[in-house]
Amino acid sequence: MSVRRCRDENPSGIARLLALSISAAAIVCFVNSGATAGDRGAQLASTCASCHRLDGRDVGVPSIVGLDAATLTEAMHAFQSGARVSQIMHVMSLSLSDDEIATVSSYLATLRVETHRP
Repeated sequence: MSVRRCRDENPSGIARLLALSISAAAIVCFVNSGATAGDRGAQLASTCASCHRLDGRDVGVPSIVGLDAATLTEAMHAFQSGARVSQIMHVMSLSLSDDEIATVSSYLATLRVETHRP
C-alpha cells in the first residue's frame, strides 16, 4: 500500500512556514525582559535573518535593513491585518506584540547596508 500526498499540499512550503513559526515563538519566549532595547531588537531580528539578509543585500527577499522604523512598523501591521499579503509574513507578524514590532523596527532602522568587500 502506498501513501499518496494531496496535490494541493506543498510539503516544503508548509515545513518552512512551520519552522519559521516555531523559531519566532522560541525567540519571543527567550527574550530577556532585562535586556536593553538594542539587545531585544537584535534578538528579535535574528528571526528575520532566517529569510532577510541583515547585511542589507537583496537576494530574492526584500531588504529590511536601513528602512526607517515607521515604514517597517507600518508594514508589519499591514501583514498582521492582511492589508499586505504574504502567508509567512502574516504568521511572523502575528507572533510579535506591538512593542516587539516597534523594538525590532527601531533596531533594523539603525543597521546600514554593508559596502562591498574585496
